[in-house]
Amino acid sequence: MEEQEIGVSPAELGRYLMQVRDRAGLKQGELAKRVALSPAVLSRIESGERQVTLQEVQDILIQIGSPEATELSESLQRVWRVLPRPNLDHPDQELFWEAEQVACELVELRDQPETPHAFERRLSEYIEELKRSANLLMKRDHQIAFIGSIGVGKSTAICRMTGLETPKEDGTLVPVLEVGGGGITVCEVHLRTGPEYGLIIEPRSDDEIRLDVADLADHVLKGNPQAEDDDPGASASQGISKEVARALRNMAGLAVQRPRGHDGKRTTVDPAKTLAEKFPSPREFVVEVLSRMELHRRDRRDIWYDSASGKAPKAWLRDTFSAINNGRHPEFTLPKRIEVVVPDQLFKTSDLMIRIIDTKGIDRTAAREDIETHLDDPHTLAVLCSTFNNAPAAEARLLLERAKDAGVRGLEINTALLVLPRPSEALAMKDDATSTPVESSDEGYELKAEQVELALQPLALQNLAVGFYNANEDQPIQAQEFLIDRLNTAREAFRLRIQETTNGARNLLNNHGEERIRAVLRDAGESLWTWASLNKEVPPVHAHVQESLLEQIQIAYAATVRATVNREGEWTNLSYSYQIGYGARRIAVLALAKAVEEFIGHCKIMAATPRYSEAVDLITQTQRVLTDSYEELLRKAQLMGQTVFKDALKDDPTFWQRCMAEWGQGPGYKTRVADHNRKWFADEARNQLEEQLRALIEREWSRVLDSVTELLEPVV
Repeated sequence: MEEQEIGVSPAELGRYLMQVRDRAGLKQGELAKRVALSPAVLSRIESGERQVTLQEVQDILIQIGSPEATELSESLQRVWRVLPRPNLDHPDQELFWEAEQVACELVELRDQPETPHAFERRLSEYIEELKRSANLLMKRDHQIAFIGSIGVGKSTAICRMTGLETPKEDGTLVPVLEVGGGGITVCEVHLRTGPEYGLIIEPRSDDEIRLDVADLADHVLKGNPQAEDDDPGASASQGISKEVARALRNMAGLAVQRPRGHDGKRTTVDPAKTLAEKFPSPREFVVEVLSRMELHRRDRRDIWYDSASGKAPKAWLRDTFSAINNGRHPEFTLPKRIEVVVPDQLFKTSDLMIRIIDTKGIDRTAAREDIETHLDDPHTLAVLCSTFNNAPAAEARLLLERAKDAGVRGLEINTALLVLPRPSEALAMKDDATSTPVESSDEGYELKAEQVELALQPLALQNLAVGFYNANEDQPIQAQEFLIDRLNTAREAFRLRIQETTNGARNLLNNHGEERIRAVLRDAGESLWTWASLNKEVPPVHAHVQESLLEQIQIAYAATVRATVNREGEWTNLSYSYQIGYGARRIAVLALAKAVEEFIGHCKIMAATPRYSEAVDLITQTQRVLTDSYEELLRKAQLMGQTVFKDALKDDPTFWQRCMAEWGQGPGYKTRVADHNRKWFADEARNQLEEQLRALIEREWSRVLDSVTELLEPVV
């Protein structure tokens, strides 16, 4: 029997076979003698270099003789027809096999020609549900995304809890990632386990760098953009962040110098300003800076530790990361993302592959696509970081509120709040009732957790998990256990979903022929059908796709808005298409969320009604189908908002020229740009696009209801 008939690749089979042998306490040579194979042949089998028949594998497993070997023998004999085969080392093998067996019965019954249409739809939906649930649980790659404002301490906490630290000359440990008072890391940083220490970068394109240099040129040539901002507290942001500006300057040899004079005092020398005197035209200045950067030579994308460097691996990693992050490495261009690879497990868990994401710090604008996508990914734990005294931070509350407004479900499973106290802050807490100071940091944490719970009650997120980690004093295992527990909660939710679907499908198979139960199903179906009939119409909504965009324009720095306008609306810190897509999704939520919640409530009441006890599986299935279909509707609305309006904006260069012309006209720049935006969206052509969006929402809602009623027997 050939390898493909086993259904497992030689590499996967050999690797797992070796693990089973090792855990059984058998040496390779000893096992080779038992199965009458040469050690060389067994070695090739375990390395995946030699294909084996099922009989050969069974002989080997019999000689190993452990319970794990018996389980592997059973797994290899299974034939997967409906669900994808899980990896041999997946801990939920039996759960998947149970679902596979039920799925096969569903397919067999569905394909019988005499199966009624409504019953066929229920069978087909259960099959698809089992596939979706299985895919969620089979994937064991998870991400932990740390999100917070600049300077909150994310990078320090990540390095401390994962052991990514290296000693300085005085013996004190410092993080491998570059840290400081905020505004240090030039881009998003990913950390993952790999074969050795190394760094991989995803580069910014040359066009993106050219636009960044143009922003730098504007700042150098024209000075402080604060004059454009009505906010007297606005910082001297130059559109691009200070860390990007620092890297660009280093790449071009234009770093600001601060030498000491004869009197011992430091003076500031800015080579970029000196260069601007020679090239006062923005175009000439940009060309000169780009020429100095020599981007054509900066074509390296990865670098790996070499002991010949004379440095310890983590010290080398820290120095190399700093050089790339600051634009000081001559072979690397400006990165869009840096991936840090280490050979050690970042988190002490054997079952999951965990990637850590250190997101770019929030500077005023929290509503960013690179951040908010993490809150709507079932395999990502979004960790909202706050300082102790202001927990939950305003940025965290805003992100949670926007996620709720966008109809994101599962926030209490896929999101957590991590409070990062500094020394003595927890001990400064006092009991509100008695004004008595706390006696320990843990007690201070408990009081702060109660305050956080109260603050999140208006969002109905009072049960959101809250953890505390003082990187200076608390043990790293404390933070690790908190985060791993949150990942395990998500995994349990996946298991529960596939188990509930399997049980519901099995009940359907066992009871579908009983006329008494069919009568109950018809009765329950009539109630569900009536609800769907009464909720066909999509109510009007007094909201527009551009509202989120206009709000973010007023929040952002003036220079941020200007940088976005220069890029025709597409920039990381402020993306027109993303904000419009969010606005489109929010319109769909405003129109339909109430009806969806009413349907969920209707199903819960029916499921708790004794006369519908034998129709609970039908009721819960229709609820899952409606909520899943509704979430797909929201994604389609968001995608339509992003693509249709993005194309319309791209096709209107006059609009962007009007917005660009407002720069340099003094205070009120953002207000003037916002006015141009309002006029653009008020145009009849844009009204037609919004009508198309509403038509899509109505059409998709009709499909949502059809997906429910197709599960029900027709009402006579």
